[in-house]
Amino acid sequence: MLVNFLVERNTISYLGCAIQLGSAVFFGTVECFLLAAMAYDRFVAICNPLLYSTKMSTQVCAQLFSVAYIGGFIDASTFTISFFSLFFCGPNKVNHFFCDYAPLVKLSCSDVSISAVVPSCSAGFAILATMIIIAISYIYILITILNMRSTEGRRKAFSTCTSHLTAVSLFYGTITFIYVMPKSSYSTDQNKVVSVFYMVVIPMLNPLIYSLRNNEIKGALKRAVGRKIFS
Repeated sequence: MLVNFLVERNTISYLGCAIQLGSAVFFGTVECFLLAAMAYDRFVAICNPLLYSTKMSTQVCAQLFSVAYIGGFIDASTFTISFFSLFFCGPNKVNHFFCDYAPLVKLSCSDVSISAVVPSCSAGFAILATMIIIAISYIYILITILNMRSTEGRRKAFSTCTSHLTAVSLFYGTITFIYVMPKSSYSTDQNKVVSVFYMVVIPMLNPLIYSLRNNEIKGALKRAVGRKIFS
């Protein structure tokens, strides 16, 4: 996208397009699994704090990390293989700022009945499975928080989950819109706007979302805002 801002003629090779598509799907799927792993981490920290060191040991973290990358590789492979099964025989102008799968399918002059469904099912399964894990984790977390007698304990528990819930809401809201909803329910222009949001805006916001729990960052932000207001 940054290159496209700087050059007048925006072209990409067939192989480069496949690599770009596979990379976007791979890292997007990995983030889904990592968000699910983070939800499980918060579930253990709040619901079973005495067993945290055992249930979230270095070995368990390595296993969760491996599952995330294996899931990302499988999902990316599905999209990439489906892309190579497409045939293009016209003016191949991708109506997008990167090689996303939906606009590529529209350019294809081959039968896309299977090529369009299989990647959607693969992405849908990854999104649905990780959303279920996150939902179950937060149901148990909510039950545990409601059973807490200490107001301070509830506040700390909610504070632990706020940044993660914000990241989950932003990320899953956008990818569900693009990869799960029926393609007839939104336009290509809407697809591009939402893609910019989850490809550019959310990664830019993530460091801010997670660092706002840090007291030093909070203090620096308050001082910066105060200087802007009173200057």
